[in-house]
Amino acid sequence: MHDRSAQRGRPSRREVIAGTGASAIALTAGAGFAGRPQSAAGTVYEDRSGSGRREPGDPGIAGVLVSNGRDTARTDAEGRWRLQVADGDSLFVIKPPHWATPTGPGGIPRFSYLHQPLGSPGMPYRHAGVAPTGPLPASIDFPLVRRPENSRFEAVLLSDTQPESETELEYLREDIITGLIGREAAFAINHGDVVSDDLSLYPRYLQLTGTTGIPWHHCPGNHDMNSEARDDDSSRETWKRVFGPRHYAFQQAEATFILLDNVHYFGHNPGAALSGRYRGRIGEEQLQFVRGLLAHVPREHLVVVSMHIPLVSHQDPANPADTTVDRRALLELLSDRPHTLSLSGHMHTTEHHYLGREEGFEGPAPHHHHVLTAASGSWWCGPHDRRGLPSADSVDGSPNGLHVLSVDGNRYTTRFVAAAGKSAAQLRVMLDGPHRRTAATTTPLGCAIPAHQLDGCQVLANVFDGGPRTAVSYEIAGWSGGSRPMQRTAVQDPFVAELLARQGAVRKPWVEAVPSTHLWSARLPAGLAPGAHRLTVTAIDEYGRRHVAHAVLEVAAPKRAQAT
Repeated sequence: MHDRSAQRGRPSRREVIAGTGASAIALTAGAGFAGRPQSAAGTVYEDRSGSGRREPGDPGIAGVLVSNGRDTARTDAEGRWRLQVADGDSLFVIKPPHWATPTGPGGIPRFSYLHQPLGSPGMPYRHAGVAPTGPLPASIDFPLVRRPENSRFEAVLLSDTQPESETELEYLREDIITGLIGREAAFAINHGDVVSDDLSLYPRYLQLTGTTGIPWHHCPGNHDMNSEARDDDSSRETWKRVFGPRHYAFQQAEATFILLDNVHYFGHNPGAALSGRYRGRIGEEQLQFVRGLLAHVPREHLVVVSMHIPLVSHQDPANPADTTVDRRALLELLSDRPHTLSLSGHMHTTEHHYLGREEGFEGPAPHHHHVLTAASGSWWCGPHDRRGLPSADSVDGSPNGLHVLSVDGNRYTTRFVAAAGKSAAQLRVMLDGPHRRTAATTTPLGCAIPAHQLDGCQVLANVFDGGPRTAVSYEIAGWSGGSRPMQRTAVQDPFVAELLARQGAVRKPWVEAVPSTHLWSARLPAGLAPGAHRLTVTAIDEYGRRHVAHAVLEVAAPKRAQAT
């Protein structure tokens, strides 16, 4: 999410303005994207040899979807397709259920052809763009390999891996990638800010992801742009060379996954009001793609839409750089689907939103939008542990980590997984109150309270992947009050607030605690006797799963006056 452009003399992320009205800067085509549309054609075929080249006897596959990023066509009985293509378009096959596409370095699926005859626009890119692709081939053929798929599968969901240096790539390797080796996942999706502006880190990043042995899909983030580009069209030249299309889709069993690029860049145009700025916007081309694709997708399919910038955000809801300005159009397209989910990152927080008619979703139940935790947490900063890795706790109090999407037919659940070497607990229990503000505490969890300061103290529980549908309660063993409900409250997690305050030089200057959307509180009962008490917090998440954490609460008896 964070944009350090202020350090480069450009507007910061939080200074970005919407630019959605008539006075906004006009969108222009990149200098390298001229030329009349042409008719492209080819075949989707079964690659029986696995060579990636069509051999005699490799049959065409009927009924497979192919797209130019706007329009979607279905192959005929011989596996043939035809679509219009303009300079700069990507043509791609939409992987159908029970088939697989080849993968390249880093587990990147190879399923597309980029038509950019002149290569990247003629401007001084810091990072290499696209080489000229030359004339359109007479036939563009896409290989698929048969691979049966179970209707029950898991996918790894990451966002904001965001290393800004070779050292931070090492942190990513040890904290995230190593923990994925051996995991039985059908694929992984990184929801953007794959790196932090230095696009030369992509090759090593792909070497690391390649060790997991699973396919890796990627959405582009605001730190994955060619920032010197003059407009949005030419801002993904390095991305296209390394990862492929800016937006596309694939299918797995009874689920359709759509990956979008919703970072709209106004371009680097010194002197212009919006120079160097961006906003969350899907745009008509991608909306046309989604509209056409859904016309071919069975209504009972689970539809999952991935992007970088959230549709909505709790942290800065009026900032168009933290929300998607045309989200209503997308939600309207999804409204007649009974099984939908959308995913994003960008905020370095974990959030759950349920979007209904006020946002344009007309389905019988609100649409679930999940803002994923950041793999880099607080941008890979914090005191180092015994492994030499930064604590990297997120600014809303959750550990850095990832999520796992579990799919069963057209149903799904998600779960949070902390980074390797961190506790597997799903929540943290703390005590807050005057005892934490009148004297130095011996533990950042604040679980030792002088008896005379019990009044005003409260139990806090950070449920790392909690949201508005999570129910939380606490109980003190032996206390007659039994289980007591806790209330969701939007305040800073005191644990991470104190941790960040103590970090000093190891904290990046923009990192600060923010109000958490998954923190619950309740007052402690009056009259707790001095001594140690077992405190139990129970959370029931939106999927009905039960999570329990314990703490030992010590109430210190008043000190007796010494006899003279």
